[in-house]
Amino acid sequence: MLRPERMSKVSVTGSRAVMDDVIETVHELNLVHLSDYDGSWEGFEPGAPIEGADEASDKLVTVRSLESMLDLDEADAGPSRIVTDEALEDELESVRTEVNELDDRRSELETQLREVEERIDSMAPFADLGIDLDLLSGYDAVQVAVGEGDADEVRLALEADENVREFDVFAGSDTIAVFAYPESDAGDDALDEALVGVDFALLAVPDAEGSPEEYVEELEHERQKLETELESVESELENLRLDTAGFLLAAEEKLSIDVQKAEAPLNFATTENAFVAEGWIPTDRYTQLASALGDRVGDRVEVDELERAAYDRHGNAHDTEEVERDEPAREEIADEDVAADGGQVTMGDDQPPVVQDNPGAFKPFELLVETINRPKYSEFDPTALLFLTFPAFFGFMIGDLGYGLLYMGMGYWLYRSFDSAALKSLGGIAIWAGGFTALFGVLYGEIFGLHQLGELVWGGHPPMKKGLQPIEGEFALTWMVVSILVGLLHMTVGYVLDFVENLQHSVTDAVLESGSWVLLFAGIWTWIFSTQAETMKPGFLFTVFDGEPFALGFGGFSPAIGTVGLAIGAVGFVLYVAGEFKHFGGPGIVIGALESLSVLSDALSYTRIAAVLLAKAGMAFVVNLLFFGVYSVDHGEGAEWHFMIDYGPQYVLDHYEAASIMFPGLMHSGIAGVLGGLVVLVVGHLLVLALGITSAGLQAVRLEYVEFFGKFYEGGGDEYEPFGYERTYTTQD
Repeated sequence: MLRPERMSKVSVTGSRAVMDDVIETVHELNLVHLSDYDGSWEGFEPGAPIEGADEASDKLVTVRSLESMLDLDEADAGPSRIVTDEALEDELESVRTEVNELDDRRSELETQLREVEERIDSMAPFADLGIDLDLLSGYDAVQVAVGEGDADEVRLALEADENVREFDVFAGSDTIAVFAYPESDAGDDALDEALVGVDFALLAVPDAEGSPEEYVEELEHERQKLETELESVESELENLRLDTAGFLLAAEEKLSIDVQKAEAPLNFATTENAFVAEGWIPTDRYTQLASALGDRVGDRVEVDELERAAYDRHGNAHDTEEVERDEPAREEIADEDVAADGGQVTMGDDQPPVVQDNPGAFKPFELLVETINRPKYSEFDPTALLFLTFPAFFGFMIGDLGYGLLYMGMGYWLYRSFDSAALKSLGGIAIWAGGFTALFGVLYGEIFGLHQLGELVWGGHPPMKKGLQPIEGEFALTWMVVSILVGLLHMTVGYVLDFVENLQHSVTDAVLESGSWVLLFAGIWTWIFSTQAETMKPGFLFTVFDGEPFALGFGGFSPAIGTVGLAIGAVGFVLYVAGEFKHFGGPGIVIGALESLSVLSDALSYTRIAAVLLAKAGMAFVVNLLFFGVYSVDHGEGAEWHFMIDYGPQYVLDHYEAASIMFPGLMHSGIAGVLGGLVVLVVGHLLVLALGITSAGLQAVRLEYVEFFGKFYEGGGDEYEPFGYERTYTTQD
């Protein structure tokens, strides 16, 4: 669970006469993650694709292009089917021809439609003007300009221009037509020069005759005709899509499989008569591989388990089992002329791929791990630890039965409604986070920020309170201390995992790099929680578990234990600085001294848990305050707030002498207030619900990634991609 599934490096050696059968068998098993041959063995060359690989690749490109044209969806596939080579030759060409013809026709019609629409758009200003198109051009002595602008400005400009003898301006709602008779010596551009400086956007006069309104009507008719033809083509394509979807999706799957098989030899080491293939397989599946190949090709192939791999985080082999092999048999099978030296060493130093080995409930949290990076084969997989901490962090910060049930509902919807593995995982995470939110909500006695649940379940005295109200201030301080303690435990687990990893490489490195931090955290924070120099420390450290609010009998460690803590912290400090000195020399002493201060800052970073808890409680309180209204009662040791759910402000003032109204509440402000208040109530709680994800969710993720993962986790493992294919649309030929 904390480690990925164990992998074995296997080798398959045999005569090239049985290579196709071996490829077929291994592909059907879908178990072996093939290793690439690096060309380092004398006498062996990388294999060449099997005959027909290029043809299959070309057909696969064609099929995927047709699927794109038809916008195929996997839901259109229908039942799985057998696709033969003959069907690919005949039916694929027929479908390709028909789809291309219809697609070309569609493209042509879309182009014509765009052109017509552009002509309609260009004609609209002239229709607005209402002047026949043939009257706007073709004059010898009169110059004409049509455009958009201010008619009065145009008139003033023409009146002031000495080169214009006579003019007239016709204006529609947005368009202006200007007719000007210039002076005989003014030139052909007299009108254009007269309009320089005027806000006038010139329009090109269409090469057409007659009424622009009639011309627009003709264009509209042409557009309708083109749209009808386009709809007909789209309908034909839709019918073709439905008719051919199953075939094309199945053809793509078959061709993908054919290409996989045909290109497999590229990973092999080959001679003229033999081949060697290597790859990784889950250790407990090795027997299945060997049995399947033995049943298919008998003793014409040799299957060897080269090693069972385990590596430390530095990439060094750890606890690797070398497996004895029958080398003479391999040489005999491989090649009579070429010694199979390749069977004695592996093809390369490729690391085992990672198969995360987590139970079903933990699986969704692999998404959060892989968001950073897939764990290396040599690393601890933190998925299980993330499952134990992330929902608890999130639920503690929100802590509300109503919000928790909604989060669970949203998670269930995501999990059930989508086929995407990522969305399903997100749904699973939401279900668990919502469950913890609901659990803490019951402990806090809150539902949508109201305390009625506490009255119902706990008789008005829930075991935990958020500490938002002044009278409950000690709870807020308690959650700060609890956040720090949780952080210390969380980070210590990370350092312990790092210690275990480093221990496989070097005891010294484990002590200097990881053990030093465990000692630092334990020692310094033991001293902080001791009564030594008590007056220099916040008093609540010694009261929150000694009766205010929890009577656990802890009022701080004794001064003697505090001294021991300082000594342990000093040892951790010296060890850490020594480790930095080992890596960086003299400057490492300064680096180590400065970085050791994070023993305080890293732990205090977890107080964001308490901060978000109070922030979300405050937001829900404000939403409820606006709708229900709140009154305050001062009990001397602090004010206590109450929502006015069952009665209004006047009742409070009449029956509670020491009460004061904080806000009367929209529900007590008439019908309009109730209606507006309901909107505020619903939208407000939806906003709190959403911000709970972006605040509590992101803060919890940050603590996991930065404070926890940063102590022991690097990531960067290879995904397990076995040679094979999970069929969806086809059955075995």
